[in-house]
Amino acid sequence: MRNLFILANLPLFVHCSLYLSHMAFNHYAKIKRIVDAQPEGWYILRIDEPTTAQNFRGETVHFDHYYRIYSVDGQPIKYCKFQQLDRLASVLGVEAAALPLVD
Repeated sequence: MRNLFILANLPLFVHCSLYLSHMAFNHYAKIKRIVDAQPEGWYILRIDEPTTAQNFRGETVHFDHYYRIYSVDGQPIKYCKFQQLDRLASVLGVEAAALPLVD
């Protein structure tokens, strides 16, 4: 009950930061669930087009590229667009160099 009192009395920007941090983590966790259900052979392409994302502080971060995961038959997998290869590797429990990144 004490934790609810503390949370209820935090400033709004702290609530937003907690939510956005949780949201970013959930996106990569969602990608993990999707990839885990894919047959062997999925791969990652780097797309050299600008994109933006919100970081855990709620700030908009600009990237000059993004990554997209494709199925073994060459189709982009829904919800599998992301900007940070290291974060995906961490969630998948592998080294970034071990990810199937195709040039």
